[in-house]
Amino acid sequence: MKTALLIKEIYMEAFRDLGNFLIKNYLKVFAWFSFAMFAVVLYAFVFRVATGFVFD
Repeated sequence: MKTALLIKEIYMEAFRDLGNFLIKNYLKVFAWFSFAMFAVVLYAFVFRVATGFVFD
């Protein structure tokens, strides 16, 4: 019984750490994606202003 509890604890700890790793990396990717999309929007706005686009 003690062996089964030790194996259970090892797996629970491994999956707990794996979850934190995945969430941390997902948030990093999401942050870079958001920054890239903001840069595209900023570029489009500056391009429109520089070419004399009329905002009516």
